[in-house]
Amino acid sequence: MPRFLPVLGLLVSLATGPASAAYPVTVGPADWPWWRGPTRDGVAPPNQTPPQKWSATENVLWKAPVPGRGHGSPAVVGDRVFLAVADAQTETQAVHCFDRKTGELAWATVVHRGGFETKGNAKSSLASSTPACDGRRVFINFQTANTITTTALDLNGKILWQRKVSDFVQHQGFGSSPAVYGPLVLVTADNKGGGAAAGLDRETGTVVWTRTRPKLPNYTSPVILPIGGKDQLLLTGCDLVTSLDPLTGSQLWEHKGATTECVTSTVTDGRHVFTSGGYPKNHLAAVTADGSGKVAWESGARVYVPSLLYKDGHLYGVQDEGVAVCWRCDTGKQVWKERLGGTFSASPVLVGDVVYSVNEAGKWFLFKATPEAFTLVAENKLGDEVFATPTICGDHIYARVAEKVDGQRKEWLYCLGKQ
Repeated sequence: MPRFLPVLGLLVSLATGPASAAYPVTVGPADWPWWRGPTRDGVAPPNQTPPQKWSATENVLWKAPVPGRGHGSPAVVGDRVFLAVADAQTETQAVHCFDRKTGELAWATVVHRGGFETKGNAKSSLASSTPACDGRRVFINFQTANTITTTALDLNGKILWQRKVSDFVQHQGFGSSPAVYGPLVLVTADNKGGGAAAGLDRETGTVVWTRTRPKLPNYTSPVILPIGGKDQLLLTGCDLVTSLDPLTGSQLWEHKGATTECVTSTVTDGRHVFTSGGYPKNHLAAVTADGSGKVAWESGARVYVPSLLYKDGHLYGVQDEGVAVCWRCDTGKQVWKERLGGTFSASPVLVGDVVYSVNEAGKWFLFKATPEAFTLVAENKLGDEVFATPTICGDHIYARVAEKVDGQRKEWLYCLGKQ
């Protein structure tokens, strides 16, 4: 279980990195401060009791309108919910802050105007990054005017600093989310023009370290995971699996073990890094994370966009084409699979022993994370289009969905909880 409160001069936890009085990370045990949650692996904080049944009217605590189109997830810290927004009508990219209890809009800050890129995959958006919050600042990445820029705002929506990470050559789109670690915010911008990975000072935006990345398209976010008693910054895709020291950017190890284009965020069982991708080949592999370069196993399973979950020696995934699968971590052997139906882009979230997963048509499937057999817990319907991964914390579900009324698409942020 991660520990969240900073202790001066000590390693606070493997989730937040070393803390100091100048760089505290003040988030609580019921928060979801960044992409894939407090432990960065899609696992909800312990002892959560979100609803398992809901509809457009049942167990809806509040519903807030969201302008434009975006696929980033909400970040939840304290009494605030943060969301990246892109509005094509006004050509603005912004961060919106909602009251966690009521859903009322607290503030909306435009981060960029103009520079909208209309090319790319039809399933991408110009607000696909999930904000990260350290309790004092909110960090967000946006692609605009052929560049990737990271912006820091205070909790009242004031822009504190902006830093260009890399030039960007559009291919399918951009969706890499920032990651808070120690005194830094970590960012990546892989692309065909040659991207970068960087560590930026959270207080000032100063570039502390940077590394050039291959000239290949890729879409993953930086992920820090504890392996072998050490925090490793893991990058997958570009035909590589790369491990860096998150504080210095120095390479710990790197070797081939991934396909070129990846979207998913990797997880670990403490021994392996699991990499999955979809171009130029369908690809799922377990890479030994000790620097030996050994690929323990590899299969042709297609887990391209939705990220994997790890629990008790097994991987659980929902493939893009709508099939739930359980694999053994040590051998890659498929234990069971079950067709859910539909197409999936959002990543599943693990709450206790239940997986929450939603397809692109807004149909939710809840099933047990157990190797015994596929066990369906519940099915629900909310919205007509869902690409954003849900956020589950504080016994609530925060879901970004789109509804179509009279042929018009409208986004909403729902807060679901037991009434």
